[in-house]
Amino acid sequence: MTKLSVNINRIALLRNSRNIGIPSVTEAAKTVIAAGAHGVTVHPRPDERHIKATDVYELAKMLTVEFNIEGNPFQPPFMDIVCDVKPAQCTLVPDAPDVLTSDSGWNIPENRDRLLPIIEKLKDNGIRVSLFMDADAALMPLAKEVGADRVELYTEPYATAFREGRVESVFQQYVLAAQAAQSAGLGVNAGHDLNLQNLAKFCSIPDILEVSIGHALIAEALEMGLFNTVQAYLKILAGS
Repeated sequence: MTKLSVNINRIALLRNSRNIGIPSVTEAAKTVIAAGAHGVTVHPRPDERHIKATDVYELAKMLTVEFNIEGNPFQPPFMDIVCDVKPAQCTLVPDAPDVLTSDSGWNIPENRDRLLPIIEKLKDNGIRVSLFMDADAALMPLAKEVGADRVELYTEPYATAFREGRVESVFQQYVLAAQAAQSAGLGVNAGHDLNLQNLAKFCSIPDILEVSIGHALIAEALEMGLFNTVQAYLKILAGS
């Protein structure tokens, strides 16, 4: 069964619109854990527009499931936080400080020399390393060469194609990318714009280890409730 890691950035974004501490990031984490989620994901950015450094430390103290911290390792203080907290997994994402949300995977040939010491440092701290990657089969062996344990396939193009009714050709790119990653000895995660409608098809790709879902899940929770929404996702994954 593919595991579900719930990204709770949007909880923090809503909280940050006021100064009264609600909704609580830690209480949301407790709810998704109680509902059966296998992990919690956060993506702290330098401007702290949603998850703050203090949130990361508070979550690290109370989580009973896998902690996945994602972000750009070249934007301080990301690496300091990650090496201090030592989550189960760190997902490295090449997002610029001013982007609304992550919008592309790593260009490994351009970043190879910078990534090598970063990945080595994370692994020396006992942290599993995943690289956020576009669905390009040719890049998967390069992710292995720089020392990654997993890749997280960037699924926004898949989600857009699904929504627009032209999913099949795009879906095949993900099938081939996942196969290439697995052949290179990498585990395969996925995330970005996956939702209750498109998740089942995506997870028909064999051996997807984990999906990280935040924006859609939190939006759906406004109607269904957070606990019920997590369970709806888990029901889909149980059939994958």
